[in-house]
Amino acid sequence: MAKTNPGEFLRQVRAEVSKIVWPTRQETVTTAIFVAILMTLLALFFLGIDSIFSAVVRWLLTLA
Repeated sequence: MAKTNPGEFLRQVRAEVSKIVWPTRQETVTTAIFVAILMTLLALFFLGIDSIFSAVVRWLLTLA
């Protein structure tokens, strides 16, 4: 593998950085809202599952 001199390396880095496409403010806000909604739904789902398992374990312990 051939070594790249620092000048060529910097040119390559600039070329790659110029390819970056940053999201717009609207895309960022929309994505953040979507993530917050999904996080809330998943938190409620896992709360429900945890509550069910907890109730089952409590019921099984009363049998012992």
